[in-house]
Amino acid sequence: MLKFAQSLAFMPPVKDFPAIIFSGKADFPYRWGLTFVLIAGLYSCSNFQNADLGRNKLPQNANVTPIREIKQPAQGKQVTVYIQGTIAKQAALIGQKVYQIDDSTGKIWVVTNQNNLQVGQQVVLKGKVQYQSIPLGGREYGEVYLIED
Repeated sequence: MLKFAQSLAFMPPVKDFPAIIFSGKADFPYRWGLTFVLIAGLYSCSNFQNADLGRNKLPQNANVTPIREIKQPAQGKQVTVYIQGTIAKQAALIGQKVYQIDDSTGKIWVVTNQNNLQVGQQVVLKGKVQYQSIPLGGREYGEVYLIED
């Protein structure tokens, strides 16, 4: 380490460093390398959105369905909807999570593979409408829910 420091001490000082770089007298790769580092540094300082990277953004042609309008689908029919709301509750399943979404018109449970959502977080989710029949004592207590795409 001492030899390296001594060799730097005997190097002649570079006069007018910025002028040499931009005058064309410096090495071509060095100039491009410095330009790349400067541009990358400026780009990294820009404001990025959450690391979610658009998970909560809707496609341009998507319509958010109010939860109160989501009904049991007809037999054998697949219905896909977008919902937007706040996570009210969460529960864990084997390999999946279930979140209760509230949009002020109602609440619905959503089954998903995402495990990074928090209670109180605003979300936009796309899912297929499902219905689970729960007959008890001659009465139907079925539930409509979504399975996220």
